[in-house]
Amino acid sequence: MAEELLEIVNERGDVLGIALRSEIHGNPSLIHRVVHVLVFNSKGELLLQKRSMDKDVAAGKWDTSVGGHVDPGEAPELAARREMLEELGVEADIRFLYSYIHSNPYETELVNTYHALCSDGFRFNAEEIDELRFWSIGDIKTALGNGMLSDNFEHEIKTYLLESGGKTVY
Repeated sequence: MAEELLEIVNERGDVLGIALRSEIHGNPSLIHRVVHVLVFNSKGELLLQKRSMDKDVAAGKWDTSVGGHVDPGEAPELAARREMLEELGVEADIRFLYSYIHSNPYETELVNTYHALCSDGFRFNAEEIDELRFWSIGDIKTALGNGMLSDNFEHEIKTYLLESGGKTVY
């Protein structure tokens, strides 16, 4: 299988070039685009995925409902829909929430976050995900900083709570 190509972008999302995933991951000076989808149920609980131990980033950690790279030339909304189908096996209405930059010693991402309401019908990709579970926002807040959540998701949930004024928006 050919290695994934990703766009290198600036903070505004303007494309500067294309590089192999292996060149971008491990070099936080190169920004690439990703999408996250926060999937809520009707009780306001947030679906989290426990990443497979085979993943090269945040293996075995609880993470955003859906997350993935934006393919070269792909619109972020289309990437979000594609990733929902690939990771969870579902299609649902999504709406854009916000964008932000996430950076750690391994990578820098321009994240576009979307919201979806979906309670069931998940057929998750067992190669990427070990488990799915709905969490209350209170339980997520309690888990912050204890090592069970990915650093990407910790940034995501803090951004979500800030953007929503601390209220669960579903």
